[in-house]
Amino acid sequence: MSMSCFDRRTVVAVACSFVAATAAAQSSETIVVTGSREPLAVSRLAADVVVIDGDTLRASGATSLADLLREQAGVQLSRSGGPGGATSVMIRGASGSQTVVLVDGVRIGSATLADPSVQALPLAQIERVEVLRGPGSSLYGADAVGGVINIVTRRADAGLRFDAAAAFGGRGARELSAGASGSFGAWDFAASLARQHDDGDSALRPGDPYGNYNADDDGYTRDSGQARIGFTPAPGHRIGLSLLRSRLETQIDSTEYAPPNYAPDNTPDFRDQLDVDATALDWRGTLAPGLVATLRVDRAVDESRSGEAVVYRYRTTRDHALAQLAWETGVAGQIVAAVERLEEDAKTDSYRGDRDTDSAVLSWTGSAGRYSWQADLRRDDSSDYGAQTTGRLGGSFALTPAWRLRALAGNSFRAPSFNDLLYPGYGVPGIKPERGRSVEFGVEWAADGDRAALTVFRNRLKNLIGPAKGSLCPDDPLYAFGCVANTSRARLQGATLSGAKALGDWSLRAQVDFLDAKNEDTGARLTRRAAHQETLGLDWRHGVWNAGASVLHVGARPDSRELGAETTLDLKAGWRFAKGWTLESRLLNATDENLEPSAYYRGPARQFWLGLRYEGGV
Repeated sequence: MSMSCFDRRTVVAVACSFVAATAAAQSSETIVVTGSREPLAVSRLAADVVVIDGDTLRASGATSLADLLREQAGVQLSRSGGPGGATSVMIRGASGSQTVVLVDGVRIGSATLADPSVQALPLAQIERVEVLRGPGSSLYGADAVGGVINIVTRRADAGLRFDAAAAFGGRGARELSAGASGSFGAWDFAASLARQHDDGDSALRPGDPYGNYNADDDGYTRDSGQARIGFTPAPGHRIGLSLLRSRLETQIDSTEYAPPNYAPDNTPDFRDQLDVDATALDWRGTLAPGLVATLRVDRAVDESRSGEAVVYRYRTTRDHALAQLAWETGVAGQIVAAVERLEEDAKTDSYRGDRDTDSAVLSWTGSAGRYSWQADLRRDDSSDYGAQTTGRLGGSFALTPAWRLRALAGNSFRAPSFNDLLYPGYGVPGIKPERGRSVEFGVEWAADGDRAALTVFRNRLKNLIGPAKGSLCPDDPLYAFGCVANTSRARLQGATLSGAKALGDWSLRAQVDFLDAKNEDTGARLTRRAAHQETLGLDWRHGVWNAGASVLHVGARPDSRELGAETTLDLKAGWRFAKGWTLESRLLNATDENLEPSAYYRGPARQFWLGLRYEGGV
């Protein structure tokens, strides 16, 4: 069958009929942290949390974290070219700057550009990903308007274990990684190194309106390392140190106006360099039965350099301290109280800025009989944007052992970035935070390891921060060409229908996302949001053999020009030919779909991969 047969109606019909007939892969007793800041079973939460475990991650054919997320968690992407390009992850229609990304509890991303640097995070260092779909400011503070992505890096296993992988693909692509983990007495450790490279194609298409197109290949190289070390001085107490460092260099198409004549020049080999560091030191201990304390200090650094003759630098440093107490009372449920301090510092070629934020959090999660409830309250007091109070209230009801209803309502906010406040000739001190108010309802079914879920949501935003001109700007010649301002309101509403089922050696999964994301002042659709997105996956495993296929269909999206609908087919196969050894192959974008992840940018063409993986222990 040709890929043209997979039009929107076909994919939607297959996915909807499949979901209606079956159900999902995740056990109702899956334990997550993101929904309440402490480990809890999903069945005790009113929030919508998706878990991508290690087996799913390793079996995926995705070459980037962003591609893994949109296939497994139903998020949408905006990207400047291939997997190494600047990437925004949009959860339920919220922008990338309205999403919080955590790595082992450390918030990463640029406070100047206001976007988490997900393109710099390597899959090889990740053990598990939890995605909170829906506002999370009442637990995590600023920017959790659309959701929270919580990334857990590799942890120690019992005994000593080793792993290594090497894969080679078209366009000079290669992936190399190696790691080890283990525990000895009171000590545990996990460490890994990885490199990923792709020669790529031209990032831009010919004819872009700014004349930036250059026919040279624009590839990327990502080098990363990760380590976790833990010491258990007494039962129930652990001191841990975690580190992640990633360096991404991406070739791009651009134009510079260098002295002495400042004539436009698009011929240099422009490169974006991005360094991301996340370091945390923590202690977690049981003070009494059901009473657990956590103390942590952490630092995140995000530094970017872009250009050729003229290089622009942006560096953000976040220093964070946390004290948290969790009390599992039994009958009354779990109560979590925390205080935090966040100190942010920004250094650029144009300005310097800093701000401090003190926060307090109180969360209560419990269950009685067939009822469960969840309530959060948070207060953030910033030296830049003042005090913000956010809350969330929800609950669930088990109709039967298999059926569960849930509902959740709350508010959220996004803080102005340092660019919004301080960039010369654009930023305006005193910009208000964006505000959101949301409500969602869900119904879930689970039986014999299968599960289906439907969630409908609505999120209304105001004080959206964006470019403006005229009366919205200060009366100052410095803003003759415009400024940033609180410009508009938006409405994000839609539904997610998902499911999966195991049928002997076969497993099926599907997800359909519908999204109505509009500017409420103009009625226009928000840019780069598709009205619908569908995924359909089929996997087979028998003995030492495995194979799979996945289809991703993304609807048309508005941008500076209309982006057409896209359908991508990925194929994979593996053979475990000896204990611990697996030969793997992938064919990405098998039909060579002409992808355009954002206006005038080129997505990756068809690419074949062949790799070898080893996992074993002593």
